Amino acid sequence: MSAAAVEHPCDSEPESLLEAADRLMEEGHRVEIIGGIITVSPSADGDHADILTDLMVPFIAAGLHGKETRVHQSVGIWLPSGPSDYAIPDLAVVDADFRDHVVEHGCFDPVIVHLVVEVTSSNYNNDLRGKVNAYAEAKIPVYLIVNRKHGRIHVLTDPVGVVYENHQVFAPGQRITLPASVGAEGTAEITLDVSELLGV
Repeated sequence: MSAAAVEHPCDSEPESLLEAADRLMEEGHRVEIIGGIITVSPSADGDHADILTDLMVPFIAAGLHGKETRVHQSVGIWLPSGPSDYAIPDLAVVDADFRDHVVEHGCFDPVIVHLVVEVTSSNYNNDLRGKVNAYAEAKIPVYLIVNRKHGRIHVLTDPVGVVYENHQVFAPGQRITLPASVGAEGTAEITLDVSELLGV
């Protein structure tokens, strides 16, 4: 026995980007809208989680999770690159009064963000390209990318327009000193060991 398809009239408006993103999030996906394009990130694996923890330890030890700034995982940041654009970086250092800066859709104004971190997954090109432009346009001062595919760490600083003027790449065996500006008073002292972060 077969069943005939039932057609329903299309009375409703097309789904907006934010509505589509919400629907995907309700299904359990991690969703961002960058450059007017919905991106769905794969679930984090254990190595991804380890790297985030290994980054949080020196950030907290340097006083970044205190009265002036906070260290957060997966906080939404509203982006100026499009009317519905937002990103959810793996880790961010934000002003402690972040709750006073909700823009839309539970996302925060990028003006409160000192640093964002992305740990690459299978969609690493998004972290290395699209997000670079989006975070630069949002004037986020420091963007740190842990590129697991190529075994490198990128530190991008000095955003101008949709680019970062300064892009340094670090390999295993090197140490990274982050700009002091990641702290509220510009006095943070954070040095990271590339080999330790990459687990090599």
